Amino acid sequence: MQFEVKNLQENINTVMRKIGYQPAYFQKEGETSIVRQITRADYPRFHLYIKESRTMDSSVVLIFNLHLDQKKPSYEGQTGHSGDHDGPVVEVEAERIKELLPRIVQ
Repeated sequence: MQFEVKNLQENINTVMRKIGYQPAYFQKEGETSIVRQITRADYPRFHLYIKESRTMDSSVVLIFNLHLDQKKPSYEGQTGHSGDHDGPVVEVEAERIKELLPRIVQ
């Protein structure tokens, strides 16, 4: 599930902590990868990629790409795994994040 946040006045690290996420084990160049555990186990977990973009007037837009990792990759060396990119659980988490963000967006 993808959604955008405009005019964010906080850096990504501050946003990450305020919404209850922590850095993922790996990062892709050009985007931040963060996760939120649902239980004490590593999986399932919410996984959020955040990419920064700029509008024509140079305003910062953060593009959030959220999914639910159901389990870790099954094969060594593989990054693919069972994940849900939409559905009620992902929608509820996206709404939770959106409700928290107005408190830090001006």
